[in-house]
Amino acid sequence: MSVTPTVRSETDVVARQDPELAEILLAERRRQATTLQLTAAENFTSPAVLAALGSPLANKYAEGYPGARHHGGCELVDLAERLAVDRAKALFGAAHANVQAHSGSSAVLAAYAALLRPGDTVLALGLPHGGHLTHGSPANFSGRWFDFVGYGVDPETGLVDHGQVRALARAHRPKAIVCGSISYPRHLDYAAFREIADEVGACLIADAAHPIGLVAGGVAPSPVPYADIVCATTHKVLRGPRGGLLLCGSELAERVDRAVFPFTQGGAQMHTIAAKAVAFGEAATPAFAGYARQVVANARVLAGRLAAEGLVVVTGGTDTHLITADPAPLGVDGRTARARLAAAGMVLDCCALPHAGARGLRLGTAALTTQGMREGEMRTVAGLLARALTDGTRAARVRAEASELAAAFPPYP
Repeated sequence: MSVTPTVRSETDVVARQDPELAEILLAERRRQATTLQLTAAENFTSPAVLAALGSPLANKYAEGYPGARHHGGCELVDLAERLAVDRAKALFGAAHANVQAHSGSSAVLAAYAALLRPGDTVLALGLPHGGHLTHGSPANFSGRWFDFVGYGVDPETGLVDHGQVRALARAHRPKAIVCGSISYPRHLDYAAFREIADEVGACLIADAAHPIGLVAGGVAPSPVPYADIVCATTHKVLRGPRGGLLLCGSELAERVDRAVFPFTQGGAQMHTIAAKAVAFGEAATPAFAGYARQVVANARVLAGRLAAEGLVVVTGGTDTHLITADPAPLGVDGRTARARLAAAGMVLDCCALPHAGARGLRLGTAALTTQGMREGEMRTVAGLLARALTDGTRAARVRAEASELAAAFPPYP
């Protein structure tokens, strides 16, 4: 990515006003630059995105939509939002886009609000198989307001069991079917989900928070032609600011917009919307398409090397940026493995595995690829990871090597 002095200069401004907070910001910058960021849901934005996030648009209160705001002085932020909407529609081939959702969860909430009523039955991937909190967790609004039925993946292959999805849909006649996961490393068959939804008269909601950046880069199938509403995030592989996105056809445009504002949210975060516009513009370039291809190539190499090091890679590999792996053959459970890797300078997550009660590792290649790492570095990362897991006493040595590798590819030189 192109680099400007934005990060340093803005931190310097904070330092003059608030040294205590500035030290935290600098420490976080050092952490990101000296450890390997393998969290599948994270990435490094461009300096242009960061600049938009810190722009004067942060000052503007803009309840409503372009041309219909509840506050005056919105003429210029209207231009920014229209630009973001137009770029999102063009990027994903959608008739309508809403760019105001504050997060992926906010986008899912709005989709439910547009299509469902409390008490409706919803079919979604079960949490033990990789479903998101908004897919029916009892701790989340989704599990409290709707009657969720969970489908699963085949315990042997780790792939979505479409036969089970169809059988559950016929038995429960859900109002909506949700397809999407936080830890599924393969492409989803949106056409198959659409067929099942049509058979039982259900709406289809695609939660594409993870693959949407790969869709933008042309290396993953798009849910837009199949789903009634697509929910997504603008960070992760898409490499934009933290926020949500909804895509739909023109027939649902008004319902989706009203579900975001005024039903579930108040004023739009115009600085974030401007940063989304920047990210959508970047994602429409040939350079981003090349980046997306490299993300997948890196993930496939990393998955193969992790398997060679003795971890069990769920589904036997990946089609995406995301890898799910079981470290049990190396003598550690998922939580212990995550802690050992953190001590060794590698940051990633735990996740549920398809077999009951087990926890594994979820990691991704989006951030490392943004830094410029390629297949050779993925082989090095796999070796570092395996060494940290097999012998916890090596943490200091592995951390030094991980820091050296990270320093060779600074996210913001």
